[in-house]
Amino acid sequence: MDADLYDEFGNYIGPELESDSDDEESEEERPEPQLDGDDDDDEEPMESGDISQAVVLHEDKKYYPTAEEVYGPDVETIVHEEDTQPLTDPIIAPVKQKKFTMTEQELPVTTYDMEFLADMMDNAELIRNVTLAGHLHNGKTSFVDCLMEQTHPELQAKEDGGIRYTDTLFTEQERGVSIKAQPVTLVMPDSKGKHYLMNIMDTPGHVNFSDEVTASFRLSDGVVIFVDAAEGVMLNTERLIKHAIQEQLAVTICINKVDRLVLELKLPPADAYYKLRNIITEINGILSVFSDEAEPLMVSPLLGNVCFASSQYSVCFTLQSFAKIYADTYGGIEYQEFAKRLWGDIYFNPKTRKFTKKSPVSTAQRSFVEFILEPMYKLFAQVVGDVDSTLPGVLDELGIHLTKEEMKMNIRPLLKLVCSKFFGDFTGLVDMCVKHIPSPVAIAKKKIEHLYTGPMDSDLADTMVECDPEGPLMLHTTKMYSTEDGVSFHAFGRVMSGTINANQEVRILGENYTIEDEEDSRISLVGRLWISEARYKIEVNRVPAGNWVLIEGVDEPIVKTATITESRGLDEVYIFRPLKFNTSSVIKIAVEPVNPSELPKMLDGLRKVNKSYPLITTKVEESGEHVVLGTGELYLDCVMHDLRKMYSEIDIKVADPVVAFCETVVETSSLKCFAETPNKKNKLTMIAEPLEKGLAEDIENEVVQINWNRKRLGEFFQTKYDWDLLAARSIWAFGPDATGPNILVDDTLPSEVDKALLNSVKDSIVQGFQWGSREGPLCDEPIRNVKFKILDAVIAGEPIHRGGGQIIPTARRVAYSAFLMATPRLMEPYCFVEVQAPADCVSAVYTVLARRRGHVTQDAPVPGSPLYTIKAFIPAIDSFGFETDLRTHTQGQAFCLSVFHHWQIVPGDPLDKSIIIRPLEPQPAMHLAREFMIKTRRRKGLSEDVSINKFFDDPMLLELARQDVMLNYPM
Repeated sequence: MDADLYDEFGNYIGPELESDSDDEESEEERPEPQLDGDDDDDEEPMESGDISQAVVLHEDKKYYPTAEEVYGPDVETIVHEEDTQPLTDPIIAPVKQKKFTMTEQELPVTTYDMEFLADMMDNAELIRNVTLAGHLHNGKTSFVDCLMEQTHPELQAKEDGGIRYTDTLFTEQERGVSIKAQPVTLVMPDSKGKHYLMNIMDTPGHVNFSDEVTASFRLSDGVVIFVDAAEGVMLNTERLIKHAIQEQLAVTICINKVDRLVLELKLPPADAYYKLRNIITEINGILSVFSDEAEPLMVSPLLGNVCFASSQYSVCFTLQSFAKIYADTYGGIEYQEFAKRLWGDIYFNPKTRKFTKKSPVSTAQRSFVEFILEPMYKLFAQVVGDVDSTLPGVLDELGIHLTKEEMKMNIRPLLKLVCSKFFGDFTGLVDMCVKHIPSPVAIAKKKIEHLYTGPMDSDLADTMVECDPEGPLMLHTTKMYSTEDGVSFHAFGRVMSGTINANQEVRILGENYTIEDEEDSRISLVGRLWISEARYKIEVNRVPAGNWVLIEGVDEPIVKTATITESRGLDEVYIFRPLKFNTSSVIKIAVEPVNPSELPKMLDGLRKVNKSYPLITTKVEESGEHVVLGTGELYLDCVMHDLRKMYSEIDIKVADPVVAFCETVVETSSLKCFAETPNKKNKLTMIAEPLEKGLAEDIENEVVQINWNRKRLGEFFQTKYDWDLLAARSIWAFGPDATGPNILVDDTLPSEVDKALLNSVKDSIVQGFQWGSREGPLCDEPIRNVKFKILDAVIAGEPIHRGGGQIIPTARRVAYSAFLMATPRLMEPYCFVEVQAPADCVSAVYTVLARRRGHVTQDAPVPGSPLYTIKAFIPAIDSFGFETDLRTHTQGQAFCLSVFHHWQIVPGDPLDKSIIIRPLEPQPAMHLAREFMIKTRRRKGLSEDVSINKFFDDPMLLELARQDVMLNYPM
């Protein structure tokens, strides 16, 4: 490079280069733009003459003739400008199959004929409708797997986990937890070889999904409660037993996972007996608390309503079925009599060969230990310990023959194989269900009395009580199962009377149907009918009374539950009562689509989710946000998964979770509040005061019902809550609905008020009160635990002046003002938490709870295991992320479950204007009520603060001012 040609910055400074000079010359040749005014006349000759002078922009250059020039003006041509499809997309997209559940298309091989199963449906005496329920991971699903393996010879379990046949959803398989209740129908023999049709419902054990259990209980006649032998009675075990008694079901117990006592806790046989006895005693304690009959329910292995099982190793026996193994092996034993002596403090004396109550020698074992536990322990020990040396000899003695390949299996599959050959099929379970759970015919009367809202003396009720397959059709559906592509639903229900046929025309009555208001009914055509078997379905053309059935084509009008009946000819049909859940939805999330134009898709998805989950509620707030209420975090997580992936396939934004609040009062109104109707012809006076403790819960649990006659209602309130006769007889309504936790009492005196006039507007006042208690004045949340008393009423004489339009809003307004004068407070839901953790983690659990306003009520070691159980209360609003927090602090050793328990008053005064809420700052405890109220109001798009005078009339405000003067100035 020549140094002289460039300066120190590398710029060229040498002689001019030729190319440059060419450029400059050409620039000089270009015509300069004229700036004069006479460029118009210059332009014209240029256009007509030489065009090449003009500068043609690159995009205006024309290289090819246009299509019009080529094909002529009368040919329509379309030019596809550019390929808009990205390279990553295939030109012809493959058809996307949406599939969310595991299904089998062909019918599998079973140990019975499908025709036999279908024929058994006609004999209702041989049907048992059973729900398997229990705490989380107590082995219900794997128990059903064992039943499936025994009836479906080709099913093979995987080495590690079971098949989990009834967890059909992919999400259930991924999470390892049941989310939906799944029915299976099997034909199974009892110990005498007689076959029964078992309709078995496998339900989720997580407390969040207890709504699924409620829906299953409704269709069943009895329940098998599963209890983990190592964990004992847990949070959900107790709740489910209570719920089953409320639903009037026969209760039987299955103590599952007995293998854990041997292989995990390594308890000696005698201790294992104590552990099992302890569990049964605890269950009997719960039963005696909740069963209110004169003869409380009892469970005991001697009665035959307790069975022992280990679903992992395919073991299930009752005392009778184990005694039968002895009888079959040795012969000459009356196994029924032998079984009666296999539980409790009974000892076998080998010298006299008799059973005695006293132990013959100090070292003697109880009969249960000697004849049941020790053989079982030996069997386990031989398989786990001496596979090669002594096991073949033992198996020969027991008459169990294994091939060489089977002897080489891993320990667990081998143990399962040996146990299943030793214990055989689960005939013990069938015996227990047949003996202790009534058939649909036997329980029909009790069931119908409990479920049917109509009169019991009608012909229709009689046919249902007889469970008559020839009578008119009555069918009760409680669940909706989505098809595998998530497009539509199949309704699942139980035929109460009559027979449902495929392609039959039926009338579907929703939950809001009454004889007076027939709006909620639809005539529809049934599609196909199936018997559900979890992963496959057996199509049938008719299903008689007493059976469960899956119905196609009726899902459109059904939301939660429905009553399906004949389309014509039945006039006085009442519905089956809606489900009564043992928990409530208090956790709220607001959802909206990321792309606002997809709102209709999301609404359609919400509609489907609403059908799919029994307890979910979806509603639109005044501000237009869509709110989803559920029981807990896992529940809402599953709901959101379904909404995003299954039902709407769009992106959905979710707001931070909040909780539902309630509003209440803690004192009596400070003055009588009155309000005049807009036409100034009527005037109502009311005060509000808190209800007695426990009364709200009694109303909600239907201990007392508003439709009782006056006398019975009066007696209840007089005896239990010390009300005076007049008040107790003049209860007008509960609110916001028939089981709402508020009461409206007419406290006027006939001498002061014209009762005839007052009763003529009673309905309007009640409607106003119920409207008011549905959305209270503080933040539009329901009112709770308040008694409103009408003290005085001036009602216009002419009916035209006292119409609903005048009275209803006034009644609501006066209820609000009475409420605000009685020291209003907010209430928040509290959750009951049960934490299981090893002893060294207990302090960490306390720390995490204390940080979230929680308090521990009890901590105790679990008998016979190294764990502690900690029971505590925590506000639902502080429970978000509690589980994750707890796991972090205990290195994942603590496990917790929380469930809504009760309502509690939030500390602080929501109307205290002196509290200033600063953004992003945690509030001290006394400011919480104010913070919750203001933020809830903001979220709902209401004005920032409650203006008291909005609910007061001018005369009332004058009265207030006068009283205020009286208060402020000492006279």
